[in-house]
Amino acid sequence: MKEIFDKISYECSERVTKTYSTSFSMATKLLSKSIRKDIYNIYGFVRFADEIVDSFHNFNKSELFNSFAEDLDKALLNKISLNPILNSFQHTYHKYSIDRELVDSFMKSMRMDLKKKKYSTVKEYKEYIYGSADVVGLMCLKVFVQGNEKQFQKLKINAMKLGSAFQKVNFLRDIKADQENLKRSYFPNTQFNNLSELEKNTIINEIEDDFKLGLQGIKELPIVAKFGVFIAYRYYNQLLKKLKKTPATEIINKRIRVPNLKKLELLTRSYVKYQLNLL
Repeated sequence: MKEIFDKISYECSERVTKTYSTSFSMATKLLSKSIRKDIYNIYGFVRFADEIVDSFHNFNKSELFNSFAEDLDKALLNKISLNPILNSFQHTYHKYSIDRELVDSFMKSMRMDLKKKKYSTVKEYKEYIYGSADVVGLMCLKVFVQGNEKQFQKLKINAMKLGSAFQKVNFLRDIKADQENLKRSYFPNTQFNNLSELEKNTIINEIEDDFKLGLQGIKELPIVAKFGVFIAYRYYNQLLKKLKKTPATEIINKRIRVPNLKKLELLTRSYVKYQLNLL
């Protein structure tokens, strides 16, 4: 029965989310149960595409990615795939009428990671972030507003800015690993081996501006999504604060993280704010 296969597919996407990202998984658990499955479905899709270009070093990444892209096209067209991750994603894609342009832009940025190692201009940098992060925020927003197009358009820019902020925090935190393991440099006009305090602070100021607009959007999200997204914001904002306090020389030599106890504290404080309607 197709229903059994669909159930297994959804469980696969949930398992992928919980295995690959404890922080995103924690935030997703705090969303309303009515939309949780669809966010798992989106994450499973974007995670698998990202894994191909970032992790499968001993295999032909281009061949694997092309095969994944072909299977994606068939899944969206036929509304079924024997790849359970793509089968679950196509369900959410059709359920919320996600714009194909969002999917194509995401795949374009992932494909860029197959060959491109340095983003030398602001234009290239912004194009990559739009495809790798902004559109993922927009896919999730489609789910959060549950098909309300007016609300989607109203919150679109805020969702993009929040997605950008999350991605830029990841870039800054992972600057050492990206350079040493993947030979990639995302920030334009920035030298990894000689990251200055001025360059670091310029990046952080840019992220803080993104977060301001992102937070405005969170405050206007439907109740089914607000708390979960706010928790994700709080975690990444805390990570940004740690990066801001950390000297540039340390950022390029070790990975900064938020301890689990601090995450628990953030969760508790955020819940109190949410319950008191202080968002």
